[in-house]
Amino acid sequence: MHTTISPFTLGYWKEKPPVGRTKFGWRGTSPEFGDIRVEYPAGRDMTHVIVTAVSGGLIPPATFETRGMHTDVLAMPTLNGATLRVGDGLVRLSRNRWAPTHRGRSLHLTHLGDAYRLTAVNRRAYTLTRRPDSEDPGAVVTVRQSGMGGGRKVTVSASGRVLPADISLAALFSGVDRSVLTRRGAVRAGFSRIFNFWAESQS
Repeated sequence: MHTTISPFTLGYWKEKPPVGRTKFGWRGTSPEFGDIRVEYPAGRDMTHVIVTAVSGGLIPPATFETRGMHTDVLAMPTLNGATLRVGDGLVRLSRNRWAPTHRGRSLHLTHLGDAYRLTAVNRRAYTLTRRPDSEDPGAVVTVRQSGMGGGRKVTVSASGRVLPADISLAALFSGVDRSVLTRRGAVRAGFSRIFNFWAESQS
């Protein structure tokens, strides 16, 4: 079902459960797709695994999972060593980590025959483009983060008629570390990983 959507906002939330890691995320309501919730780290705590999940009334559930020793010092999954699922189906991922431009460094996704491109606008904004084909003109969903501290929010808007999976994917990446989609962010992420591993080894 293709739908034209109104812009909507997801507000920041944080919860400390009685046991386990603190949970973070975004939640709000789309007039067309109902309540939407992004959570990270989602699910039960596991060693060397971190997951972000998105769910909502009229969108398919999706998860983004990163595995590896480095995940034990992360607040959210990264694009390295990642597995993405929408519903019960795997989404194929690829990217050119050496490209010099934002567009060249985009994450490419394939879901149920639809080709997507996730591109950084800057550190706090990105676009998810569903590419057109012979039967569909495609769509572009833009996600922008604003505010500080507990007043942070993300605004989701779209051009074209979107699919429920478009909204799931676009919202999901608000809980994923996308820094490597820019050259400067990739350098910062590399130094951060080195420092975190060092700090962990000293504890």
